[in-house]
Amino acid sequence: MPFPDDFDYDTFLSTHPGRLDITSGGHTHTAAVTVEVWDGPPPAQAPASWDEQAEADFESTSGQVAVWSMSLGRADDVITLADSGGTWQVRVSCAGRAEAAALSGGEGTGTGVERYLVQFWPAGS
Repeated sequence: MPFPDDFDYDTFLSTHPGRLDITSGGHTHTAAVTVEVWDGPPPAQAPASWDEQAEADFESTSGQVAVWSMSLGRADDVITLADSGGTWQVRVSCAGRAEAAALSGGEGTGTGVERYLVQFWPAGS
């Protein structure tokens, strides 16, 4: 589904065919993002370590995921989940949301204040 169709500004993680939307706590800043691809479910993350956490199903027809930013567009690198398409589970965890929101209300800049951990693993494993 092409962005921004059905984009929900009030939902941390929302899913659409072939697309995951992750909403930041602020704007006009550069978040730090770590992506992990696992063979099976990763260890559970302690909820107290994160401001937000959500899980969803994700289907990729190619086995790859492209990352887009509303301000920077599409990143050059892609995330390879597998050699071919399939269905995965994804867990998105975020910390620093309040700090990012405070920056957005003030200076509107910052780097790495908001941190994301995005973990993919094959569905049904």
